[in-house]
Amino acid sequence: MVADQRNLSVYLLQQGVWDMPLESMPLASGYLKAMVSSDDYLRSRVDATIHNFRGGVTLMKMAVEVFNAGAPDVICFSVLGWNYQKFGALAETFKQMNPDGWVIFGGTHVANQAERTFRMFPEVDVIVNGEGEEVFVELLKARLAGVPATDLGGIGGISFMNAEGEVVTTPPRERINDLDIIPSPFLSGAIELTDAAGRFRYDVALMETNRGCPYKCSFCYWGGAVGQRVRAFSRERLRAELELFAGHGVHTVVLCDANFGMLPIDAEFVTDLLAVRDRYGYPRALETSWAKNKSKVFYDIVRTMKREGLRSSFTLALQTLTDDALQLMNRRNMKVNDWEDLAEWLDREGLDAYAELIWGAPGETLGTFFEGYDRLSRHVSRIAVYPLHLLPNTEYAEKKAEHGIVSVRGDHDDFEYILAHNTVSFSDNELMKRFLFWSRVVAENAVLRHTWVGLREIGGVSQSRVLRTLDAWVSSTDDPAAVPLQAAVTAATEANSDVAYGDAVKYLFGDPEARRLLRRWWDEAVTPLLEPESRPVLEVIFDYDLLTQPFYHHPKAGTPAEVLPTRSVRGETYFVREGLVLSYDAPGIIRELRAGEKPHIEPVRTAVTLYYRAGAENFIGSTNHEEVVHFVGMPEEEALAAAAAGAAEAPAAPMAGAVTALLSDRGSCA
Repeated sequence: MVADQRNLSVYLLQQGVWDMPLESMPLASGYLKAMVSSDDYLRSRVDATIHNFRGGVTLMKMAVEVFNAGAPDVICFSVLGWNYQKFGALAETFKQMNPDGWVIFGGTHVANQAERTFRMFPEVDVIVNGEGEEVFVELLKARLAGVPATDLGGIGGISFMNAEGEVVTTPPRERINDLDIIPSPFLSGAIELTDAAGRFRYDVALMETNRGCPYKCSFCYWGGAVGQRVRAFSRERLRAELELFAGHGVHTVVLCDANFGMLPIDAEFVTDLLAVRDRYGYPRALETSWAKNKSKVFYDIVRTMKREGLRSSFTLALQTLTDDALQLMNRRNMKVNDWEDLAEWLDREGLDAYAELIWGAPGETLGTFFEGYDRLSRHVSRIAVYPLHLLPNTEYAEKKAEHGIVSVRGDHDDFEYILAHNTVSFSDNELMKRFLFWSRVVAENAVLRHTWVGLREIGGVSQSRVLRTLDAWVSSTDDPAAVPLQAAVTAATEANSDVAYGDAVKYLFGDPEARRLLRRWWDEAVTPLLEPESRPVLEVIFDYDLLTQPFYHHPKAGTPAEVLPTRSVRGETYFVREGLVLSYDAPGIIRELRAGEKPHIEPVRTAVTLYYRAGAENFIGSTNHEEVVHFVGMPEEEALAAAAAGAAEAPAAPMAGAVTALLSDRGSCA
């Protein structure tokens, strides 16, 4: 094969998991495209194009959009469990159009899984087994030099099929030590940041400040870098990226770090973020996977963020509270056992926190899970509970037989769903799937936020009991308004449909009939659980909870959308609901309960004006619970304080010439 003399056309494909109104930023593809533009040899010889798709885009639509103008020379896929089957099908289509083209798969779902992947999708030519940026450059140079896809043994960190049809896996590569050799996908212009109208086109801005994770949890293969030393991008580069985002009015930065708040450089990043916000008015919120072990650095960061009014949801990534399960999870020695003190501290500080649990871990039982859930909910009501999936390259997958795991793969994805194992029966799992639905929809996604602390501290009723009551009531009522929820439960539990969770959240937030239904559930199923003297105040707290749901109208709702006036505060648009009068001081009672104080519970007429940040429709339904809480209604004084904290009156965009294209990450075609 002779070297190709024309420009090499390269397509980089990503597809997110959620079907959202706004795109999810194609960070992985951006890194790869930036590598092309920074390489002196490739820059003038390669045309790289990113094709980024929302989760709900069909295979047919992707195929038409990608191949309408013909097939490229090389097509690279960022492969994860939810798009594995679709991307395998697109690889087959590509080879029909260009039999000599190369198909490159990368990502944690296919890394080190060459035998299975090549068997299922023989159209794939190369699998990248680790960080992909440097591998990508070498692969493109090999293609330009006329090297066959069956003769890539000189490139480390890949798997391919040789001329005899044998799988060849080359030695793994050393991880990239100096991350700044990877150009920034933002500063280099590899990722388009604005739409045709000049607006920031993504739901949030994704960034990595570092790579690596020192832990080796049995369920996790975080970027392929578990058990690895943490390596960081330079402070100067990250500051330049923040300034670029600020110029585009980005509200929320989400960090793709495994343990943010673990290192002193993390405190430096927050310092820089606050300085950028104070100068330009943005960003105003930071979301990330916080460090499992909370060190002095973490507490210092949290105090700083609270003092400066920078919003976040602080995570308690516990996964289980059962000793046997922790042991098998390789988390027994993590310092997560101090979580109760931390949760109480966050509550006293009035900071938003959520916790993560996994259902179905080996060593867990139905009884131990509910015991742990209720213990946790006494401190944190927003609990994200996810069923355990077996993922490639994890210890659980490798010890499947040892744990007695019985699983089934999804209809439309490539995850292995747990059905049973040594300590969980089929019937236990079926029962829990219904509980997980309501836990994720109502508690995790903040359909109810304030009610839980009142029920717990005043009513003496546990969160898990209330959620199970909701499941039983919705499944048995003949109210027509329950039909969408009944359908969503069935889709989630019988078809493993993640879309069903989003559908339920949109319905409960956006349809007045759903709020009426919740009110009826409260009267018929919750009130009988309460002592007579506590019912009036808890009813007001529940009503206040419904009033503070994000301002959002479901497009399919039969009732016309409510009309509220808007106000602009520090560049942000808020809907305002005035004239509310509560028979109890619900906001004050909730605040005192969260702070661990004993409130004075007497009827007192309380006037409240609520502010709702506009734009909730871009997030509700994606089950992005970290973002949803930025849109809940707040009393006027809280909203004005949050909007004013450190924000410039008129954000000034940084001059483009002042942003230096330094050097950026997350990689393979993954």
